[in-house]
Amino acid sequence: MAANSTGRRLVLTSFGESHGKSIGAVLDGCPAGLELDEKDIQWMLDQRRPGQSSISTQRKERDTVEIISGVFRGNTTGAPITMMIQNSDQKSGDYDAIKTKLRPGHSDYTAAEKYSGYNDYRGGGRFSGRLTATHVMGGAIARKLLKVALDIRTNSYTTQIGRTRMKKEFNEKMAGMIYKNDARCPDAGTAKIMKADITSARKGGDSLGGIVESVTCNVPVGLGEPIFGSLESDLSSAMFSIPSVKGVEFGSGFEGSEKYGSENNDLYVVKRNKIVTSTNNSGGILGGISNGMPIVMRVAFKPASSIAKEQETIDYNTRKKTILRVRGRHDPCVVPRAPPVVDSLVSLILADHALVSGKIGPVL
Repeated sequence: MAANSTGRRLVLTSFGESHGKSIGAVLDGCPAGLELDEKDIQWMLDQRRPGQSSISTQRKERDTVEIISGVFRGNTTGAPITMMIQNSDQKSGDYDAIKTKLRPGHSDYTAAEKYSGYNDYRGGGRFSGRLTATHVMGGAIARKLLKVALDIRTNSYTTQIGRTRMKKEFNEKMAGMIYKNDARCPDAGTAKIMKADITSARKGGDSLGGIVESVTCNVPVGLGEPIFGSLESDLSSAMFSIPSVKGVEFGSGFEGSEKYGSENNDLYVVKRNKIVTSTNNSGGILGGISNGMPIVMRVAFKPASSIAKEQETIDYNTRKKTILRVRGRHDPCVVPRAPPVVDSLVSLILADHALVSGKIGPVL
């Protein structure tokens, strides 16, 4: 499979399958001199790890990361950083009975056609949400690099599950609340309703989708390489590498299309001798280039496709109708495990652009 890498100067390569021996990532281009050990990566992985609550998959993976190369005496060397996680709780037998039954909403059909049936179907193989752990491995490093070099801070959180939406506007003071509940919503009251909604869907053999919002502060003006390497282009491309993502918007997004220009335009003002805007409907990006305002992005996730309800489908081999009921351990909603993944990919893209623009040098 081609296209397993992303980035120009900070390049992340992902490898492995859901039920293979291991998964991992190689991050090439990280500047020398960044203080780094497994703990910096493990914290982010722990937030994404499966089996942490009643509203996530009950697959129990420790997701313990091991750094194989690129770090010496506690600092990055400038060489490729190789990281691995051993898979330990696969139940591949759950997929034997349905290996030719096409799961509606899943990649089973497209993958089988593209790779002539040679793809690993167990647990979704290469197309599994499990592979987002490789995004987090690289993104955790990028996140620390941005904080150390430029004091850039990203917070991603659940803002909507099904039709339940967080009404409070996020601010950085709420960041400490994101991982205090199972829904990963910084508003505790809304989080309780979200959890109840997901629990209800699971009991009914169904699933729910939702939205993750991401806010990044302290981004310098000038990140982005128009036209085809615009900041919005690269961030959107990264988001669509996450399984289940079906929509991305910045700032006022689709809602902005309903406004007059006089309502949606961000007026320029000067604060503390800096040019800023009085509102942020642009989401911190204009002309594909960061304007210094917070980058605000929302990512829409469809409901998880593997559900317990019986569904009509087609047997790939016989081309005949059949009944599918997916067994095994699956997320009734992928959204609560998505914030660290969104956070990581935002960090990867911003760090890559910071290196391309010279905001971060080859040595810290």
